[in-house]
Amino acid sequence: MKVVPVYEAEGMVLCHDITEIVPGKVKGRAFKKGHIVRREDIAKLLNLGKEHLYVWEVNENTLHENEAALRIAGAAAGSGIIRTEPSEGKVELKAERTGLLKINTGALEKINGVNEVVLATIHSNQLVNAGRVVAACRVVPLVIDADRIRSVEKIGRANFPVIEIKPLKTLKIGVVTTGSEVYHGRIPDRFGPVMQEKITGLGSRVLRQILVDDQVDMIAGAIRTLIGEGAGMIITTGGMSVDPDDVTPAGIRAAGGHVVVYGAPVLPGSMFMLAYIGDIPVLGLPGCVMYHKTTVFDLIAPRILAGEEVGRQDIIRLAHGGLCGVCDPCRYPNCSFGKGS
Repeated sequence: MKVVPVYEAEGMVLCHDITEIVPGKVKGRAFKKGHIVRREDIAKLLNLGKEHLYVWEVNENTLHENEAALRIAGAAAGSGIIRTEPSEGKVELKAERTGLLKINTGALEKINGVNEVVLATIHSNQLVNAGRVVAACRVVPLVIDADRIRSVEKIGRANFPVIEIKPLKTLKIGVVTTGSEVYHGRIPDRFGPVMQEKITGLGSRVLRQILVDDQVDMIAGAIRTLIGEGAGMIITTGGMSVDPDDVTPAGIRAAGGHVVVYGAPVLPGSMFMLAYIGDIPVLGLPGCVMYHKTTVFDLIAPRILAGEEVGRQDIIRLAHGGLCGVCDPCRYPNCSFGKGS
């Protein structure tokens, strides 16, 4: 900070607010702390009795907070992210499209490890709608050492993208519903309507639903049939518990499924199975999907539709934040469920 004559202050940054007082008319802020003095400001400053100003000087070694925030945002933003204009030194990063938010948390920590730099985000691995604010950044002082911002940019280049929105694929999804009670018409199917709504809401469509008995060969055959008809994902519903009649996991294996995990640290949804037949994901969904609004399906399906190959470690990480509070009404995704991964 230094004192300069007002005539020499053009391009410099005010260190404090300047108040205008006109008795009986005006009492308020004429110039805000952080304002960059322009040539046209000089006459008004003189009229306010300001012949000298306290300023920060911006040069090749320093950056104003607005420029610094824009450069931090630029270093972090990847595909599907748009930046706002600076407002009081802060720049927001918004989702340009609906999709899966991915944040490189290791890079995020490194960026915030640069002194006087702030980059805050919402949780990674969640579905966000276009226009949602997913991150915001700023620097702490009005003027910051340019080398610190260059350090942020170096981290961004080495870890690009730090923040991105992955678009969801549009898939034809085959549904296999098991259970002798449904197959023989003793009770109506409740899985189909639920899956139809969820799949459509994710931008995909149900190719076909096949009802089968609690028989391994029927389950495997239905899976193979749907894959043959062009399904890019298979969802099996029912028959996932440890009861002797619940043979869906065996049916998935018999269809050629390579099982990634059977059992997930998520409640509701602990009896979940994930397998792959070639590159086609097969999800075994337990009965809770019928009557809980939000389950393990809502955590995993967007990641698969975004093109990720979900592995065992990804499922294990769901444990932190994997307990649903079963709030009434459900507030998901604006809650902690699934946010620890």
